[in-house]
Amino acid sequence: MMKPKLHFSHANSYPAGTYRQLFELLGRDFEVGALDRHAHNPSFPVRDGWEMLVDELIDELTERYRGEPVILVGHSLGGMLSVMAAARRPELARCVVMLDSPVVAGWRALVWRLAKLAGQGERLSPAQLSVKRRNVWPSVEEAMTHFASKRLFAAWAPGVLQDYLDAGLEPHPEGVQLRFTREAETAVYRTLPHHIGAMVAGRFPVPAGYLAGRTSEENRQAGLAATRALVGEHLHMMPGGHLFPMEFPALTAQAIRDMVTELLGEAAAPRRLQA
Repeated sequence: MMKPKLHFSHANSYPAGTYRQLFELLGRDFEVGALDRHAHNPSFPVRDGWEMLVDELIDELTERYRGEPVILVGHSLGGMLSVMAAARRPELARCVVMLDSPVVAGWRALVWRLAKLAGQGERLSPAQLSVKRRNVWPSVEEAMTHFASKRLFAAWAPGVLQDYLDAGLEPHPEGVQLRFTREAETAVYRTLPHHIGAMVAGRFPVPAGYLAGRTSEENRQAGLAATRALVGEHLHMMPGGHLFPMEFPALTAQAIRDMVTELLGEAAAPRRLQA
């Protein structure tokens, strides 16, 4: 029996290879595809509202799957891109599973729109941190020491940080540097969409579900009311924070499998993942 096709879109600054463990677990039930890095193709520049990044995802889906509808799963940035692509081209998506990608709507969206117009987008987003993020180290070993010392990365499951470094570093004249540039990361944060609430208002054209990190600061800041309006009962909490797919790849893989089954029925995911 052919496995259902699942396309995964990564979070901002984390190339697809960071999710190697998650992909291998999902691969037991799905044929998994992913674009290595969003926001780095000059043909699809980062602009306000991410419309060109949605074009990039649609182009990838069209080319890779030749127009066949597939299961869209995305983390953070990737979840939003997946929702926007499905809204614009529903014939390409069987369903959408968002991983900690809260919909910003209502007064929060208005405040964010006004902040961008006033040139304050960097101050009110993670761009204030990414714009000055360290991006060069003398060696892979020193990069590992740098990241492992931070609480955010220390919470990741064994081996995931190594996957991030394997996927995320490249040679630099002074050692190694981040492949996902801080310029691209910052541009993504500065241009966070403010129109998603209006886009997903009413009946969404494909089934959608949401997995939320229980301690996610992003969910707290955005609120989950608009997300609940989009996904209805298909919202489940996960242990961990915004990066729970890195903290709990096995639990995340099972939760995605269960959510797909919930949205599409057992035929979409014929076997249960084994621990």
